[in-house]
Amino acid sequence: MSDGKADDTGGNGSNNDPVHVCKIIIVGAGMAGLSAANHLIKNNINDFIILEGRNRVGGRIIAINIDGRRMELGANWIHGILGNPIYELASSNGLVDIIQENKPHSVVATLPDGRRVPFHILQEIYDAYFWFFRRCEEYFLCKYLPPDGVDSVGAHLRLEISLYLNQFPEHERHIRSLIFNYLLNRETCISGCNNMEEIDLMEIGSYTELPGGNIVLPGGYSSILGPLTKNIPQDKLLKGHPVSCIKWRAGLESCSTTDSGLGEDLTGKPIQNAEIHLPECKSGSASLSTSPSRKMRPKVEVIGKNGDKYLADHVICTIPLGVLKEKGKTMFDPPLPDYKLDSINRLCFGVVDKIYLEYERPFLNPDLSEVLCLWDPIDSKVPVSERWFKKIYSFSKVTDTLLLAWISGEEAKYMETLPFDVVSEKCTEILRQFLNDPFVPKPRRCINTTWWSQPFTRGSYTAVGIGASQVDITNISHPLYMHPSCSKPAVVFAGEHCHPSFYSTVHGAYLSGREAAQVLCVPDSPPEVVLDVEGTADLSSWLQGIALS
Repeated sequence: MSDGKADDTGGNGSNNDPVHVCKIIIVGAGMAGLSAANHLIKNNINDFIILEGRNRVGGRIIAINIDGRRMELGANWIHGILGNPIYELASSNGLVDIIQENKPHSVVATLPDGRRVPFHILQEIYDAYFWFFRRCEEYFLCKYLPPDGVDSVGAHLRLEISLYLNQFPEHERHIRSLIFNYLLNRETCISGCNNMEEIDLMEIGSYTELPGGNIVLPGGYSSILGPLTKNIPQDKLLKGHPVSCIKWRAGLESCSTTDSGLGEDLTGKPIQNAEIHLPECKSGSASLSTSPSRKMRPKVEVIGKNGDKYLADHVICTIPLGVLKEKGKTMFDPPLPDYKLDSINRLCFGVVDKIYLEYERPFLNPDLSEVLCLWDPIDSKVPVSERWFKKIYSFSKVTDTLLLAWISGEEAKYMETLPFDVVSEKCTEILRQFLNDPFVPKPRRCINTTWWSQPFTRGSYTAVGIGASQVDITNISHPLYMHPSCSKPAVVFAGEHCHPSFYSTVHGAYLSGREAAQVLCVPDSPPEVVLDVEGTADLSSWLQGIALS
């Protein structure tokens, strides 16, 4: 019997050459980093390297194969079809079934004593919750104000739920309230938070849902990494190379300041009485004063944990929000501007984990897809060690002998600290309780993810917490310039946390990586365009002579 945590720790790769010089350094080989690298290659920019802390690529996209069985530990679905570059990439590379099977999704909702909830009640509450959540999204879309004292999605949903339940007799409310509680627990995994009281009501509608539903790739989500890595030369992809510091003004370290001039700080605020002597930021660019001994473009210095140093004109930083929350104050030299650090702190970076249970033989009804667990609401005053398992809201069937459960928030963090056999035993206990069947077998293998414990993620994905907004996402994605006179930034940021509409998604990470690379693909000086139309100086004829193509 083989069990264990899904660990993902990087190595300590090393290189004999102490200093490496290139045009662009990409920090991170997750979706944003791979997208950026592919966009650079398409624009004939090949002088780059990718520094990845793990010993693999993909970031939060990862699958493991055990005894021929594939388990996706990270991203699970392509969210939407129309306008989704991940779906387009998968489709163009033959990773999507041309004909999508609409398999019936048959669920059973059970109470802790094993009683089953009639399907018509389940459907009734699903429909009501759908409209309650849509009303939450309307605050962002329509810009009207919520009721006084209601500032979170959770508070608004509970207000709606309370008003809804009041129309029923006392004895009919309890079952319905348990279904609502299940939906709220599920929503924490969708949104990426501990509870829905953390999510800002005025901003929940900022997330844009693409039409087409959730798509599962036949070969698993991680199959998308194939077309993303095939064009990247292996010598440009340095795995097991974690980064400890990004010195984004290293090229200006020898600059001096006196009290006899004007300047501007990196957040755009004017500095009075400062004379700054700078190396040139680009060929032909204006600078306040250029040292004769330093005509070269200033470099950004990236220092690896193994002591290696890398110099580049630009850095594309795809470090996840969870790591920025933990190390954002110390990883950059000089430190990130206060406005950027404040935005990093305001946004949520939730923890969502998976629990896979593999069995020797099937034991659920062949027609059953999912078992819903209708727990009573969690009492946060109870120690997490005594309540963590109540955040597991369902067990869904991946195959006849493989079940998948989800868990989020503080309970997920605690679950990550437990031995595998404790998680396995507790899941078995839950299934026996809710199915009212003492003969539910123990799994032969239990595997759970540990996204909070992973040093290169420190969580799962981004959510807009109370007091945060799309502006915070824009602030984090805002590039850093070595000096305002530079035409291109020293550091550009990318990742799902940098897309204001598609945060928390893989396609958001992909688009942000492509956009970051595009910033560096633009020529320093636009080419001069000369229009020459023969035969007339007449203005209308001249306009007709312009080739719009």
